[in-house]
Amino acid sequence: MHRVTAKDGTSIAYERLGDGPAIILVGGATVDRSGNAQLAQELSGRFTVYNYDRRGRGDSGDTLPYAVEREIEDIAALIAEAGGAAHLFGASSGGALALEAAAAGLPIAKLAVYEVPYNLAPDGRERWREYVGRLHELLAEGRRGDAFALFMATAGATEEMVEQARNSPAWPGLESVAHTLAYDAACLGDGRPPADRLVGIACPTLVATGGASADSFVGGGGDFFDRAADAIAAFVPGAVREIIEGQTHMVDPKALAPVLTRFLGR
Repeated sequence: MHRVTAKDGTSIAYERLGDGPAIILVGGATVDRSGNAQLAQELSGRFTVYNYDRRGRGDSGDTLPYAVEREIEDIAALIAEAGGAAHLFGASSGGALALEAAAAGLPIAKLAVYEVPYNLAPDGRERWREYVGRLHELLAEGRRGDAFALFMATAGATEEMVEQARNSPAWPGLESVAHTLAYDAACLGDGRPPADRLVGIACPTLVATGGASADSFVGGGGDFFDRAADAIAAFVPGAVREIIEGQTHMVDPKALAPVLTRFLGR
């Protein structure tokens, strides 16, 4: 494990493996770098992979107060560590952070995102506002378990699924990082693609979804992720849109890695 110090003094933990052009992997909600460990291995034959713990997770620090700008600075520190330029890949809400980093003008060679959960449903903005408000209430009350249960329900989990998760050995770990759900919510802004910033992304960008993603996410219906991805691709100049057949939101790294390698190697 290695460490880099962000602009605000926060220690960011990362693993580096492989050889070749640098790529930084940005995880989604509640996951630490273990969530991208297999993808890092798959990419390490062609790239130098920087797989890091976002602040508040794993072995990284968590200087308060939180701001999306601080997470962008974390990525900037990793890019500097990688030699001053790097590719960037973000999945789910980590994709929203990756888009914000690119929009902020970081020296990103190429950008790829997978299933960023922006909500384009007619009532999507209101539903998102309600979720974020309730999430902050629960976290302020110290009810991390209930905050994670809210996140699961908002993502389409049934009451039975939430109860099974509560009784699983993984639950304490999920509770321990539930406060970072507010960080991911901040990265997603008002829950819709930030057109004013996306149009300013200058690096080549891949926007991908799975061809077999779940039929329910935040009440958005079966085309939830595709609608979001189509909107992102429409705003980002020259973006490439791709569907990875047979894949769900929990994409198989063995299916994802060749897609990323092909795009980044162009």
